[in-house]
Amino acid sequence: MLTPMRTLSQHCEDFIHDDVIEDLLRPQPLDIGHFRAIVAKSLDKQALEVAETAMLLRASPELRQEVFEAARELKRTVYGNRIVLFAPLYIGNFCVNDCTYCGFRRTNREAVRRTLTDEEVAGQVKALEDKGHKRIIVVFGEHPAYDANVIARTVEGIYRVHSNHGEIRRVNINAAPMDVDGFRRVKQAGIGTYQIFQETYHHATFAKVHPAGTLKSDYLWRLDAMGRAFEAGVDDVGIGALFGLYDWRFEVLGLVTHARHLQDRYGCGPHTVSFPRLRPASGNADVTSPYAVSDDDLKYLIAVLRLSVPYTGLILTAREPGSLRREALGFGVSQIDAGSRVEIGGYTEAGDAQQMNREQFELGDIRPLDTIMRDLLRDGYVPSFCTACYRLGRTGQHFMEFAIPGFIHTFCTPNALTTLMEYLVDYASEETRSAGLALLQRELARVPEGPMKQTLITRLTAIQTSDSRDLYV
Repeated sequence: MLTPMRTLSQHCEDFIHDDVIEDLLRPQPLDIGHFRAIVAKSLDKQALEVAETAMLLRASPELRQEVFEAARELKRTVYGNRIVLFAPLYIGNFCVNDCTYCGFRRTNREAVRRTLTDEEVAGQVKALEDKGHKRIIVVFGEHPAYDANVIARTVEGIYRVHSNHGEIRRVNINAAPMDVDGFRRVKQAGIGTYQIFQETYHHATFAKVHPAGTLKSDYLWRLDAMGRAFEAGVDDVGIGALFGLYDWRFEVLGLVTHARHLQDRYGCGPHTVSFPRLRPASGNADVTSPYAVSDDDLKYLIAVLRLSVPYTGLILTAREPGSLRREALGFGVSQIDAGSRVEIGGYTEAGDAQQMNREQFELGDIRPLDTIMRDLLRDGYVPSFCTACYRLGRTGQHFMEFAIPGFIHTFCTPNALTTLMEYLVDYASEETRSAGLALLQRELARVPEGPMKQTLITRLTAIQTSDSRDLYV
């Protein structure tokens, strides 16, 4: 297909220079004193330069342990023990692209193509609400049928769906890059974060895995998407790379370069960074790659990203097995999806022999939401569905004012406890509720004295003495 005319952002530039990144990755002597100074800089909650991140990537096994220890400390300092939860909702899988790694690619004849109707979307949302979800990300294939108006109407419709006490309070989107007018339209619909992945920052690999003549073959159009989003007033954006397409160290430096560019140009870095690995997909069960990322390297790159962009939420999705996600929560990851289905209609329709052909990729963690909630609680985490920052306007640069110095957990912890209480009253199994009440008692002891603490105590008392939600709302 022919590529349509596209208007880039006012400040568009290709800020990814492969030769510069490759040069930073060449073997060279490591100054241990400088290395530790970089770690100390991050612990002071300062974002790292790309060259500083590159030095962390050259660490010996012994120095890697110092990075993990620093990442654990930074995670506790900035985020506390709060873990944000969300769920993906796939709306349609028609796609004009032919990405070699994706089950939605247009030449995949095994794929079962479908776009949910408005009524089917509402059914999916109700199913999510009835489980307790408050935050979702809606995902669209890259196709002209899913233009800005369609996406905006879908988002607006989702916000109107309420089931019993359930409601979706934040709708993020993952969709094809738009022009400025398109981003304005979806912003008007009330989206939270706009998320799009470059997939790989390496130019030659990008061209190889995204064949020419498709929407996704234009490297600069995709790289510039966040600039256009900012120009349109979308101030929360999420970036990511698909690890396994090229050298994982290059992709880490690509992500950090991207984050630094957004911070320097627009005064606001990415709200989230994602780092999924290649997974089997419909029509592509064999995902062997010379650039496959081991579990150890994945964990280390998460720790490095935590030090490099201390203010940014790090997302590890259900592509990964639950055991690995559980471990990564301790030193970097701050957001996970839970109870996820990645096939069209998956929240209301039973899986069948064709399930893989309806998925974009295969999941590694298929635990239900309530099980994940219980596991988090037993591990001492506060599962959070909080959306207060979004609803009160603490987004974009305003969010960064709190997040960069590490004060955001002061706002988030009380709100996280409130949303946890909601879940325990309305949705939790008895076992999860018991684990949640035990954690709430411990957490309330840490909340400073004041009106917020008194409100939380009143709500907790109501939960313990009655099944009536009216007593604490």
